[in-house]
Amino acid sequence: MDRFIIEGGYPLQGTVTPSGNKNAALPILAATLLTDQEVVIRNLPQIKDVETMLEILAHLGVKIHRLGDKELALRARNVRSTEIDPQLTRRIRASILLSGPLLARCGGISLPPPGGDVIGRRRLDTHLMALRSLGAQIEVGSRYEMRTTGLVGREIFLDEASVTGTENALMAACLAQGTTIIRNAASEPHVQDLARFLNQLGGKISGLGSNTLVVEGVDGLHGGEYEIEPDHIEVGSFIACAAVTGGELLIRNGKPEHLKMILFVFRRLGIEVEVRGNDLFVPRHTSLKVVADAHGAIPKIDDAPWPGFPADLMSIAIVVATQAEGTVLFFEKLYESRMFFVDKLIAMGARLILCDPHRVVVVGPARLHGEIMESPDIRAGMALVVAALCAEGQSV
Repeated sequence: MDRFIIEGGYPLQGTVTPSGNKNAALPILAATLLTDQEVVIRNLPQIKDVETMLEILAHLGVKIHRLGDKELALRARNVRSTEIDPQLTRRIRASILLSGPLLARCGGISLPPPGGDVIGRRRLDTHLMALRSLGAQIEVGSRYEMRTTGLVGREIFLDEASVTGTENALMAACLAQGTTIIRNAASEPHVQDLARFLNQLGGKISGLGSNTLVVEGVDGLHGGEYEIEPDHIEVGSFIACAAVTGGELLIRNGKPEHLKMILFVFRRLGIEVEVRGNDLFVPRHTSLKVVADAHGAIPKIDDAPWPGFPADLMSIAIVVATQAEGTVLFFEKLYESRMFFVDKLIAMGARLILCDPHRVVVVGPARLHGEIMESPDIRAGMALVVAALCAEGQSV
């Protein structure tokens, strides 16, 4: 499906269970290359990126058996190729995550430039630096040609807290000789999920949830079973949908411990969420009001590496602010093109000022009306869905 037709103005009500975290599923699938034993993965999200990653793995020789809609058994007994098909890599940026596992397992990979959403400059230098530190020789041309005669653990300081850069280093270090210390590591829930998966298969990773990860290299990983944790970005999206439409929503297995900063930011936008054990309840909101800073100053909401507010929820938070009484400054620090979707909101009736590629001021509340729109990226697309749900009339 390449379009949605949405009739706005109806409150969302009911009970939902979030999908498994896409950003955990993709590196976990890549990590199955590290063992020749069978691995069973549960709670896989049913999305195109996962299907593309499975196509790549099948091309490399991984045997895949579907055990259910969200459950797979995979076995990489024989990896028959380390050359990745460019037709597949251009469809998914996460193809870069194959580098660490294939270097560790097979001693090399020939990788075309990865594709994916265009939301700003998304450099790969952190990946290359980390893998070179572990002993990989890398030539950058029309493809990334990576080779090693053996990975050796060492201390790595990442120049940025890159999620996928951290994940590549983790996977490569699992089978490296000796100890690897990764400093300035990303600590997002999906990085922790990958580390737990690797430990389940016999890896020795400590420091989960912190910015320093210690990996004791092992001779090999065994098989096992693992269930992917729920997607905190999807949970945040459901909360926003319920709040802006005036609905009531119960979110099962929402993993509240991953939502502290998300719930804090939503409270600043007037959204109250009840935590009920491992579930969350969004009560009916008749109106939203921005909580001003001291002395009535305009609050600033910005994104940051974990445990800061996730960049992937900035677009949705902007939509929520269009429905809240008050003024908010949003500062997008990580991606310089992510704010450019706001012209769609202006066309719907939102009152916004795009200050520069990183900052936008939102003055609410505004009555939005339906529009025909085109989404520039997946996160903007979800934000436009939220906007369409609370708008008057039909949106496409």
